[in-house]
Amino acid sequence: MLSLLARRRSIRSYTSERVKRELVQKLTHAALYSASSRGIRPWEIIVVEDDQLLEALSGTKTHGSAFLAGAPLAFVILGIPAESDVWIEDTSIVSSNILIEAEALDLGACWIQIRNRFATDKRPSEVVVREILGIPEDRTVESIIAVGHPAIRPEGIKAEDLHEEKVFFKRYQR
Repeated sequence: MLSLLARRRSIRSYTSERVKRELVQKLTHAALYSASSRGIRPWEIIVVEDDQLLEALSGTKTHGSAFLAGAPLAFVILGIPAESDVWIEDTSIVSSNILIEAEALDLGACWIQIRNRFATDKRPSEVVVREILGIPEDRTVESIIAVGHPAIRPEGIKAEDLHEEKVFFKRYQR
Protein backbone atom coordinates (compact mmCIF):
# COMPACT_ATOMS: atom_id res chain seq x y z
CA MET A 1 0.00 0.00 0.00
CA LEU A 2 2.84 2.43 0.76
CA SER A 3 4.28 1.96 -2.72
CA LEU A 4 0.86 2.75 -4.18
CA LEU A 5 0.64 5.95 -2.12
CA ALA A 6 4.22 6.89 -3.01
CA ARG A 7 3.59 6.68 -6.76
CA ARG A 8 0.17 8.41 -6.74
CA ARG A 9 0.34 11.90 -8.22
CA SER A 10 -2.28 14.34 -9.47
CA ILE A 11 -2.80 13.63 -13.16
CA ARG A 12 -4.28 16.42 -15.27
CA SER A 13 -3.63 15.10 -18.77
CA TYR A 14 -5.42 12.05 -20.16
CA THR A 15 -5.44 9.97 -23.31
CA SER A 16 -8.64 9.79 -25.35
CA GLU A 17 -9.27 6.21 -24.21
CA ARG A 18 -12.53 5.76 -22.32
CA VAL A 19 -12.51 4.18 -18.87
CA LYS A 20 -14.01 0.69 -19.12
CA ARG A 21 -17.29 0.05 -17.33
CA GLU A 22 -15.71 -2.52 -15.00
CA LEU A 23 -13.15 0.06 -13.85
CA VAL A 24 -15.85 2.69 -13.31
CA GLN A 25 -17.65 0.15 -11.15
CA LYS A 26 -14.49 -0.54 -9.13
CA LEU A 27 -13.98 3.18 -8.58
CA THR A 28 -17.60 3.53 -7.54
CA HIS A 29 -17.27 0.65 -5.10
CA ALA A 30 -14.10 2.18 -3.64
CA ALA A 31 -16.15 5.31 -2.94
CA LEU A 32 -19.01 3.31 -1.43
CA TYR A 33 -16.59 1.46 0.89
CA SER A 34 -15.49 4.78 2.39
CA ALA A 35 -15.33 5.09 6.14
CA SER A 36 -17.99 7.37 7.54
CA SER A 37 -18.54 8.81 11.00
CA ARG A 38 -21.21 6.77 12.78
CA GLY A 39 -21.89 5.01 9.44
CA ILE A 40 -24.14 7.88 8.32
CA ARG A 41 -22.62 8.31 4.85
CA PRO A 42 -23.73 11.92 4.35
CA TRP A 43 -22.77 11.95 0.70
CA GLU A 44 -23.89 11.13 -2.80
CA ILE A 45 -21.90 10.72 -5.99
CA ILE A 46 -22.63 11.72 -9.58
CA VAL A 47 -20.64 9.81 -12.20
CA VAL A 48 -20.11 11.95 -15.30
CA GLU A 49 -18.91 10.44 -18.59
CA ASP A 50 -20.66 12.75 -21.04
CA ASP A 51 -18.14 14.90 -22.94
CA GLN A 52 -20.45 17.93 -23.07
CA LEU A 53 -21.02 17.83 -19.32
CA LEU A 54 -17.30 17.39 -18.68
CA GLU A 55 -16.62 20.38 -20.93
CA ALA A 56 -19.20 22.46 -19.03
CA LEU A 57 -17.76 21.40 -15.67
CA SER A 58 -14.26 22.37 -16.82
CA GLY A 59 -15.21 26.05 -16.43
CA THR A 60 -16.39 25.83 -12.85
CA LYS A 61 -13.27 27.40 -11.34
CA THR A 62 -11.01 30.31 -12.14
CA HIS A 63 -7.99 27.98 -11.89
CA GLY A 64 -7.64 24.23 -11.68
CA SER A 65 -10.62 22.78 -13.53
CA ALA A 66 -9.93 23.41 -17.24
CA PHE A 67 -8.24 19.99 -17.67
CA LEU A 68 -11.58 18.34 -16.89
CA ALA A 69 -12.53 18.98 -20.53
CA GLY A 70 -9.93 16.36 -21.52
CA ALA A 71 -10.95 13.78 -18.94
CA PRO A 72 -13.18 10.88 -19.93
CA LEU A 73 -14.68 10.51 -16.46
CA ALA A 74 -15.44 12.51 -13.34
CA PHE A 75 -16.95 11.81 -9.95
CA VAL A 76 -18.83 14.73 -8.42
CA ILE A 77 -18.87 14.31 -4.66
CA LEU A 78 -21.87 15.78 -2.86
CA GLY A 79 -22.20 16.33 0.86
CA ILE A 80 -25.46 16.35 2.78
CA PRO A 81 -24.84 18.77 5.69
CA ALA A 82 -28.23 18.12 7.29
CA GLU A 83 -27.28 14.47 7.87
CA SER A 84 -23.97 14.94 9.70
CA ASP A 85 -21.76 17.63 11.18
CA VAL A 86 -18.71 15.87 9.70
CA TRP A 87 -19.91 15.69 6.10
CA ILE A 88 -16.75 17.53 4.92
CA GLU A 89 -14.52 14.88 6.45
CA ASP A 90 -16.69 12.05 5.13
CA THR A 91 -16.81 13.43 1.58
CA SER A 92 -13.04 13.92 1.72
CA ILE A 93 -12.62 10.23 2.52
CA VAL A 94 -14.81 9.36 -0.49
CA SER A 95 -12.64 11.55 -2.72
CA SER A 96 -9.43 10.02 -1.35
CA ASN A 97 -10.69 6.48 -1.86
CA ILE A 98 -11.39 7.24 -5.52
CA LEU A 99 -7.91 8.72 -5.97
CA ILE A 100 -6.23 5.70 -4.40
CA GLU A 101 -8.32 3.16 -6.30
CA ALA A 102 -7.61 5.00 -9.57
CA GLU A 103 -3.90 4.58 -8.91
CA ALA A 104 -4.37 0.91 -8.05
CA LEU A 105 -6.14 0.46 -11.40
CA ASP A 106 -3.26 2.23 -13.23
CA LEU A 107 -5.48 5.21 -13.99
CA GLY A 108 -4.71 8.84 -13.34
CA ALA A 109 -6.86 11.11 -11.21
CA CYS A 110 -6.94 14.60 -9.75
CA TRP A 111 -9.01 16.24 -7.02
CA ILE A 112 -10.73 19.47 -8.06
CA GLN A 113 -11.81 21.42 -4.99
CA ILE A 114 -15.24 23.01 -5.49
CA ARG A 115 -16.42 24.03 -2.01
CA ASN A 116 -15.38 27.61 -1.25
CA ARG A 117 -14.01 28.22 -4.77
CA PHE A 118 -15.19 30.59 -7.51
CA ALA A 119 -15.78 30.51 -11.26
CA THR A 120 -14.38 33.13 -13.65
CA ASP A 121 -17.70 34.98 -13.52
CA LYS A 122 -17.21 35.36 -9.72
CA ARG A 123 -20.08 33.00 -8.88
CA PRO A 124 -19.33 30.25 -6.38
CA SER A 125 -18.10 27.15 -8.21
CA GLU A 126 -20.70 25.12 -6.36
CA VAL A 127 -23.51 27.19 -7.91
CA VAL A 128 -22.13 26.54 -11.39
CA VAL A 129 -21.84 22.77 -10.80
CA ARG A 130 -25.31 22.73 -9.24
CA GLU A 131 -26.81 24.37 -12.34
CA ILE A 132 -25.01 22.07 -14.80
CA LEU A 133 -25.99 18.86 -13.01
CA GLY A 134 -29.35 19.79 -11.48
CA ILE A 135 -28.19 19.32 -7.90
CA PRO A 136 -30.73 20.28 -5.22
CA GLU A 137 -30.02 23.08 -2.74
CA ASP A 138 -29.72 20.75 0.27
CA ARG A 139 -26.64 19.11 -1.27
CA THR A 140 -23.19 20.70 -1.19
CA VAL A 141 -20.58 20.07 -3.86
CA GLU A 142 -17.34 19.20 -2.12
CA SER A 143 -15.15 18.14 -5.02
CA ILE A 144 -14.87 16.70 -8.49
CA ILE A 145 -12.43 13.86 -9.10
CA ALA A 146 -11.23 13.71 -12.71
CA VAL A 147 -10.19 10.23 -13.84
CA GLY A 148 -8.69 8.79 -17.02
CA HIS A 149 -5.79 6.98 -18.59
CA PRO A 150 -2.77 9.21 -17.95
CA ALA A 151 -1.15 10.88 -20.93
CA ILE A 152 1.90 11.49 -18.74
CA ARG A 153 3.02 9.72 -15.59
CA PRO A 154 5.12 11.91 -13.29
CA GLU A 155 7.60 10.31 -10.95
CA GLY A 156 6.25 9.42 -7.53
CA ILE A 157 7.38 10.84 -4.23
CA LYS A 158 10.72 9.52 -3.01
CA ALA A 159 11.15 8.43 0.61
CA GLU A 160 13.89 11.02 1.06
CA ASP A 161 11.41 13.76 0.09
CA LEU A 162 9.00 12.93 2.89
CA HIS A 163 8.70 15.63 5.54
CA GLU A 164 9.45 13.47 8.57
CA GLU A 165 9.96 16.65 10.61
CA LYS A 166 6.19 17.09 10.56
CA VAL A 167 5.67 13.96 12.65
CA PHE A 168 5.96 14.09 16.44
CA PHE A 169 5.86 11.27 18.94
CA LYS A 170 4.34 11.64 22.37
CA ARG A 171 4.16 15.48 22.34
CA TYR A 172 4.46 18.44 20.02
CA GLN A 173 8.18 19.24 19.77
CA ARG A 174 8.99 22.55 18.11
